Amino acid sequence: MNPKISIIVPCYNQAAYLSETLQSVLDQEYADWECIIVNDGSPDNTEEIAMQWFEKDSRFKYFYKTNSGVSDTRNFGIQQATGEYILPLDSDDKIGPRYINEALDVFDKNANTKLVYSNSLLFGTKNDKIIAHEFDFKRLLFENYIFCSAIFHKADFLKTSGYNSNMKHGLEDWDFWLTFLKKDDVVIKLNDFHFSYRIKDISRSQAIDIEKNESLLLQIFKNHTELYLSYVNPIRNYIEANYYKEQEQVYKRSNEYKIGYIICTPIRIIKKILKRIF
Repeated sequence: MNPKISIIVPCYNQAAYLSETLQSVLDQEYADWECIIVNDGSPDNTEEIAMQWFEKDSRFKYFYKTNSGVSDTRNFGIQQATGEYILPLDSDDKIGPRYINEALDVFDKNANTKLVYSNSLLFGTKNDKIIAHEFDFKRLLFENYIFCSAIFHKADFLKTSGYNSNMKHGLEDWDFWLTFLKKDDVVIKLNDFHFSYRIKDISRSQAIDIEKNESLLLQIFKNHTELYLSYVNPIRNYIEANYYKEQEQVYKRSNEYKIGYIICTPIRIIKKILKRIF
């Protein structure tokens, strides 16, 4: 009999944290799960650690693949999954013991539910609580307030192209939510803190510098150009930000401004050329 939910753990060079992550899976109050660990060609001892957990509990399953990035690795793991629901979990993060129980209760009560997520905790070199925003699709265009370990139906995932492999350097979960979700979908935020995100001295998200971040934002726009232009007028937003000077500095720190700025770059170049000509 297939498990109700499949937890997908892509792992690249995170053997030092993997056991803590898998312990949080084993500690779930809900027992009908499988955990698919996918080693994305790690040079460390990921396989050794993963096999220890496989031997401890047969609900843990282990796969190895050549390195291709987190998007491809998540997609591969989901392809192996036999559960009705999917929970992606990075190999250095954790989930709280009641997370699956409470999330599946939401799905059972409302069959139209598309996604369930919660508030989150930061731990490691920084400790904090993050109160996530309630679902607002337009806000999601400019702010990724849904962490990667939200829970969804595998059947809904299979209707998409999956995580985009062109987001190799980060923000692939945000990009996927923009593919996966629609404005009128039922998306539920649990009020408890069921997800714990590890902060390290050097992490994948921290390593994204300003130039890389702008490049990733531009890639998200390219991946969803029609969607963005159906909701926002980036030229108007850029002009308004410069008109209301008292708000300019705050607005310039937002992703909405950054995406608008990137889109407007060709317009500014053309404007400079025309000034030189005339």
